[in-house]
Amino acid sequence: MDVWYVAYGSNMRAERLGRYLAACRATAAPRESRAVVTAGTVYFATESRVWGGGRAFCDPGAPGAVWGRAYLLSSGQFSDIAAQEMYRAAGADLDLGDVLARGRAEFGPGRYETLVRVGELEGVPLLTFTAPWALGEAELRPPVAAYLRQLAAGLREAGAWSDTEIARYLATRPGAAGRWGEGELLGLIAGDFPKTY
Repeated sequence: MDVWYVAYGSNMRAERLGRYLAACRATAAPRESRAVVTAGTVYFATESRVWGGGRAFCDPGAPGAVWGRAYLLSSGQFSDIAAQEMYRAAGADLDLGDVLARGRAEFGPGRYETLVRVGELEGVPLLTFTAPWALGEAELRPPVAAYLRQLAAGLREAGAWSDTEIARYLATRPGAAGRWGEGELLGLIAGDFPKTY
């Protein structure tokens, strides 16, 4: 079975996703990728072990729009990527029955342990993972510059938005809003692309 994995954080960047795919049972590159917009809001919360600062989560029930990049993968590859994000070993298929039937499935209380169906594209389900809590329950935390560069690089690779639109989008996400201004982000993006982390 195929699924579209909707990345809205650092995995929007193909190079970053490739690190996860290298640990999957099937390491083949995605057969396709598309820029997508789904319902909800991206926000920044908790503390990233990799980047420091807040990391991106998605609340599909919140008002707004989530900009992301959908990758066409096998359900096994999606399961292995989700397992890695859950700090679990890759190698077992997740039961996607609940998320496909009801739109949501929780595999634990932690971050990225909740699978969500956010729509479909050409008859194939759009799946992502996020935290079990809603935006209003989250303790927001600003993201760091390196992480924002990564997200901006992924949005740019998706090919649907200009640097100005990307800077505006990221500057208005809860957790980043009030800490990062649009002009500051545009300078950060334009002055340091592409950078590998």
